[in-house]
Amino acid sequence: MTAAICLGALALCGLVMLLLYGRELRRMAAFLRTRESHSNGRMTTEMPGPGFVEMARAVNETLDGMEAERREAAAERRQFQRDLASLSHDIRTPLMGAAGYVALAGDEADPARRAHYLAAATARLGDMEGLLDQLFAYARANDPEVDFDRRPVGVLPVLAAVLTGQFPAFEERGWEPAVRFADEAFTVEADEEALVRIFENLVSNALRYGAAAPVITQEGCRLTFANAVADPASIDPDRLFERFYRADTARAQGGAGLGLAVVASLAAALDTTVSARLDDDELAITLEFPSDQNHVWARVEA
Repeated sequence: MTAAICLGALALCGLVMLLLYGRELRRMAAFLRTRESHSNGRMTTEMPGPGFVEMARAVNETLDGMEAERREAAAERRQFQRDLASLSHDIRTPLMGAAGYVALAGDEADPARRAHYLAAATARLGDMEGLLDQLFAYARANDPEVDFDRRPVGVLPVLAAVLTGQFPAFEERGWEPAVRFADEAFTVEADEEALVRIFENLVSNALRYGAAAPVITQEGCRLTFANAVADPASIDPDRLFERFYRADTARAQGGAGLGLAVVASLAAALDTTVSARLDDDELAITLEFPSDQNHVWARVEA
């Protein structure tokens, strides 16, 4: 009889605990269902025991992570809006300049001065075209649906073609870029069009902001573009690849601040890392291609 009473008491206690546990779980579930997304409310526990405490802690850690992500996303949206406003200004400036020169040309009777105004308008439109081209390139580089045609590509011939295309700009400055390859047969698996864009942007960056001809060096799986800069104190190497980032000296020379962001995005799409360092007045940007592919392709083609 005593045993039966004890068993009954235990069963009753178990039932009570089960009901209490169920109520606590329902309370926790109701908290999650009714909690507003922007609320700072955190889950608490009314039942003793490490299980409920651990569950509440895990839920709160998840909520904290979600809140941090929400704040980060909001900060990125605000920064993006500021960037768009800046880009809009950068595009509007040459457009308004071109419109002004066209108006002057329309009112000018002297053919020589009219031609001068039209040439200036064309130059401003060229600046705007360059901005739009970089914006399109950035959008394409970050489009997850873009399929890159990866195949073995000789790096030196692609680089040589890019440098040849910029020959007039180098000649105008009296610069002669130095190209030093430890392996002239250096070959990588890449989308050639993307690789051309990467090299074009790096060379254009050196031409626009450099103070001397670039030195381009290949060692192993690394390709480094280095050149002296006029105002190294204005450059933050850790931010060079950010969207719309421009150093103080770069702002005075125009540009959208997308060239190196395009480089970083395309490099990532090709499983290539890109980094920048500043040694005194020398800025060096290094591309590091996957080390397991480079010389394999070189040997296959040899």
